[in-house]
Amino acid sequence: MTTVVNNPAPTDNSSGNGLVILSIVLLIMAAIFVYYGIPALRRMGAPQISVPTQIVVPDKVDVNINQTP
Repeated sequence: MTTVVNNPAPTDNSSGNGLVILSIVLLIMAAIFVYYGIPALRRMGAPQISVPTQIVVPDKVDVNINQTP
């Protein structure tokens, strides 16, 4: 005769409160980033590098064009 072991299915008593709390926390973090982060990024701007430009221009430009007929 075979023995059948009938295990009951695990009960899940979670009502989804964790997902709601996680959504609220993520929404608050996004609001904090928008409120503080974006204005701070705008104030930073591009880095200011003040390097003087140097252009070397020769005194005489020699252009020799030899055309063969």
